[in-house]
Amino acid sequence: MTDNTVQAPGAGTIPGNVVTSRPYAATRRRFRPSGSAVVMTLYLLFLLVPIYWLLNMSLKTNSEILGTFSLWPRDLTLANYAKILNDPSWYMGYVNSLIYVVMNTVISLTVALPAAYAFSRYTFMGDKHLFFWLLTNRMAPPAVFALPFFQLYSSVGLFDTHIAVALAHCLFNVPLAVWILEGFMRGVPKEIDETAYIDGYSFGGFFVKIFMPLIASGIGVAAFFCFMFSWVELLLSRTLTTVDAKPIAAIMTRTQGASGIDWGVLAAAGVLTIVPGALVIYFVRNYIAKGFALGRV
Repeated sequence: MTDNTVQAPGAGTIPGNVVTSRPYAATRRRFRPSGSAVVMTLYLLFLLVPIYWLLNMSLKTNSEILGTFSLWPRDLTLANYAKILNDPSWYMGYVNSLIYVVMNTVISLTVALPAAYAFSRYTFMGDKHLFFWLLTNRMAPPAVFALPFFQLYSSVGLFDTHIAVALAHCLFNVPLAVWILEGFMRGVPKEIDETAYIDGYSFGGFFVKIFMPLIASGIGVAAFFCFMFSWVELLLSRTLTTVDAKPIAAIMTRTQGASGIDWGVLAAAGVLTIVPGALVIYFVRNYIAKGFALGRV
């Protein structure tokens, strides 16, 4: 016969089949939300409200948008998205934007990689001043360079072309890419360079096969910021294009017609404009986290 009693310190014995409320109370305290979790939840909801409202408007007709206030579409429609995807004046804006954004990202990284390597590996006269001068170009607003670029591209025949916008954005993206990549490259020991040269690698072979994989996270972070700046920039892309290379950001500012603004189509265009940026963030999210860890983002 076994004894089903439990000895409680300083309180005699407690029957074994009696369950106290202490574990339950501890469980309740364990799952109580903290103040920081509540603040973060409210902050995320605050950020998601405009995106939800944009999606809500894109699924409504103009009459419902202007006539009633509702938290969800009462007469759900996809006509706004159908108009964008079937009208060349709309979907070509996305094509033009993707063309010059990809061109700018490739050009910026191609120029920034060797420049960042030079700043991280060599010391030369005026290197710190030159590095600071690169960053000052990034600090200037795009409006400062709109008129010079317009005059220059009109003179050489590059106005209203994709390469014109891509090159104009390099003025801002190359300094940023150099700054980001230089921080990642400085974290790679110089002994790796020397070992590769001893093993018979040329500079090009070493840089592409050995060095670039070591800073893959930095390249991903730099590509992300170059892409996002070119994708959301409006002033230069609108000033330097008219018809053939007009981006979606410029098209969205010219939606007013004789019947007024087509709010549903404009909202649908906004939703589709968010998608490429969200996809890029999804694929490079791990690289961005490494960039924050290294202090360069």
